[in-house]
Amino acid sequence: MNTLESLHVQSVSFSSLKSGGRLIVLGAVHGNENCGTLAIRRVIAEIESGQLGLVSGSVTFVPVTNPLAYARHQRMGDRNLNRNLAPIDTPIEFEDHIANWLCPLLAQHDALLDLHSFHTAGEPFVMLGPEDNHGTLEPFARSVEETALALRLGVSRFVDGWLDTYAAGVARRLAAGVSTGEADVHYGVGTTEYMRAQGGIALTLECGQHDDPAAPAVAYRAIRNTMAQLGLTAEARPAPVSNTEAVRLYQVVDRVHAGDRFVRDWASFDRVHAGEVIGAYHDGTQVAADRDGYVVFPNPGALPGQEWFYLGTSSARA
Repeated sequence: MNTLESLHVQSVSFSSLKSGGRLIVLGAVHGNENCGTLAIRRVIAEIESGQLGLVSGSVTFVPVTNPLAYARHQRMGDRNLNRNLAPIDTPIEFEDHIANWLCPLLAQHDALLDLHSFHTAGEPFVMLGPEDNHGTLEPFARSVEETALALRLGVSRFVDGWLDTYAAGVARRLAAGVSTGEADVHYGVGTTEYMRAQGGIALTLECGQHDDPAAPAVAYRAIRNTMAQLGLTAEARPAPVSNTEAVRLYQVVDRVHAGDRFVRDWASFDRVHAGEVIGAYHDGTQVAADRDGYVVFPNPGALPGQEWFYLGTSSARA
């Protein structure tokens, strides 16, 4: 059995003799998402063999961020590492110990690329942070830099509105008397939100479906493009993608019962029209879109009380 004592964490760092940006790249924050792990190990091998060199700054790679989940080939060990991420004074769950190691490491860098994959079929996409703001939820002042980097990862679809939408979901859960972890606004804070709170820029790249053989190549290209864009390597800075599609999340719908069902197999970014039925609760109540838009992150395996799917609308962000 895998335990805290039988597992280890690994980070691999390379530094140029010339000062510059400090990038960190994460793989397998969720243990069943290995495209980032494969891509990271490919880039490490290229640097170690001399095929790729750093001309300024530094880069840190974490091939497997959650070794317990990775060993079990499942999304999480004791809990979701990419929710409610912060140092913890009295760690209990395995991911608490990882957070106490990972958070200080993130704070040593000024840019994060977090590599993921998703449940259902669909094209790769980038999760953007908020636009510049002085609000209390996620104040930010580097959206121009972050968006410029996102446009150069090699994918054309962009999603934002995550934490705002999650906070609205928390408010709804609290009003309904839900007292689980997902009724805490801090439960929406993952690696990228934590990184931005430390003053950095941060992007989550969803590289494709979990078992898509093309996903590791998407992750690899993004790593190389990010290093070039930040001036860490001598490669030419990549051109921004064109023909972009941007989606802003605006609502999260929870699964409330194991008997809740989708009316069909949805893929992320499937278009829906106002009034179109997306699913039904166990009591027969239909769940329909309130406007034209998209179904995002549908999860037919969501547990009751967890996010079932999101709704998004077109955005001019990217």
